[in-house]
Amino acid sequence: MQESSEHGATRIEHDSLGSREIPSHAYYGIQTQRAVENFPITGVTIGTLPHLIRALALVKKAAARANMDLGILPKDIGQAICRACDDLIGDKYHDQFVVDVIQGGAGTSTNMNANEVIANLALEYLGYEKGDYAHCHPNDHVNLSQSTNDAYPTAIRLALYTKIDELTVAMAELKTAFESKEVEFADIIKMGRTQLQDAVPMTLGQEFGTHAVTIGEDIARMHEAKKLLREMNLGATAIGTGINAPEGYADIVRQHLNELGHLSFVTAYNLVEATQDTGVFVQLSGVLKRFAVKLSKSCNDLRLLSSGPRAGLNEINLPPMQPGSSIMPGKVNPVIPEVVNQICFQVIGHDVTISMAAEAGQLELNVMEPIILFSLYRTIEMLTQACRTLARRCIIGITANEDICRRHVEMSIGLVTALVPVLGYDRASLIAHKALKTGKSVTAVALEEGVISKEELEDLLRPENMLRQKRIAKAP
Repeated sequence: MQESSEHGATRIEHDSLGSREIPSHAYYGIQTQRAVENFPITGVTIGTLPHLIRALALVKKAAARANMDLGILPKDIGQAICRACDDLIGDKYHDQFVVDVIQGGAGTSTNMNANEVIANLALEYLGYEKGDYAHCHPNDHVNLSQSTNDAYPTAIRLALYTKIDELTVAMAELKTAFESKEVEFADIIKMGRTQLQDAVPMTLGQEFGTHAVTIGEDIARMHEAKKLLREMNLGATAIGTGINAPEGYADIVRQHLNELGHLSFVTAYNLVEATQDTGVFVQLSGVLKRFAVKLSKSCNDLRLLSSGPRAGLNEINLPPMQPGSSIMPGKVNPVIPEVVNQICFQVIGHDVTISMAAEAGQLELNVMEPIILFSLYRTIEMLTQACRTLARRCIIGITANEDICRRHVEMSIGLVTALVPVLGYDRASLIAHKALKTGKSVTAVALEEGVISKEELEDLLRPENMLRQKRIAKAP
């Protein structure tokens, strides 16, 4: 029934709790409207998570196809539902998904937002008005053979499964940027440091190469975690017993989902366990946190190596991106590593949230999946942008201060390590202490002590001769 109000034309919809006015143009319905009223939390709607909306649509389309195959959904209604799902998969009508990402109800509001939008789109394709649910009902037709408790978790897995690809592509771009600097700086000798103290010589290329290798390791871990998302509980319905789903539905709906999404998802062996288990999200979050921790460490190194320019290490120059101070002229700050550091801190916080939400599950269901989804989605999104920004606006523009790098090596006490095999630890230690006390180089002190010939000393202390590491095949 169409009515008018001070806000424009509306229609009246009913549910078990009463009635609500719904804007006549809206494709969502009364349960979505209640969720909007109940959860004014973040201001971020599920419609801003396109991977989730597409995933929900794929699940609903697969379910409609399975229900038609089983003869429990009329063909005309099923085909209209599939057509509506195709609209969502094609990124249409995402603005109709107005429920806040953080919500009570274990995702019921998200599921009903999808059911209502799809039902009303299908009604229009069938030639009926929005809200005329006698001809296509959000629960009886769109949600047929499903529960929020299997449709929503499956959509989460599918959304994350596809979104991870964006992150791994960005990680590979960052890895390539570090590798290019590994090659560019391969012949620049510098001082290695442990505990912020001089250690032994290395090349600047080796230093940058370590960051590339560690990213490659985490790309591999990301692919492993992604595979775990393929196990789903679609067909479990409410708690895993499959109530209200016909015999054979779980197998058929899986086949349709895999065909539609070009996937290789599998049905969990025990659907009761799978419906309450959120361990895969904890696993994925742990891998994301691992990468964030290591990425932040890389940014710490960049900020240290570029510190100065006059009173710091100043071994590399980060590309200047913006003036660094409102009071100190000429100051330029390492703003790109700084922002990536902060992203990594947020990711670590999200991991704590996900851990607590997973632990909060009770009995046959974990109702905290909305915050798990939002935290993982945002984590992947932020890390993707962090990798792209760091690669494009920092790493590729780094230059080396080769003279400063060599000077640090030549004046370092760490060179004395090369004398230990010839002089022994104790005598080499005395040379180191004397060099440090007098400000002289290790070479000068060793010659003064007369403990080694000049020719042998020069050969031992030549930085290039200390780089004994053989080149090996790079890790994938």
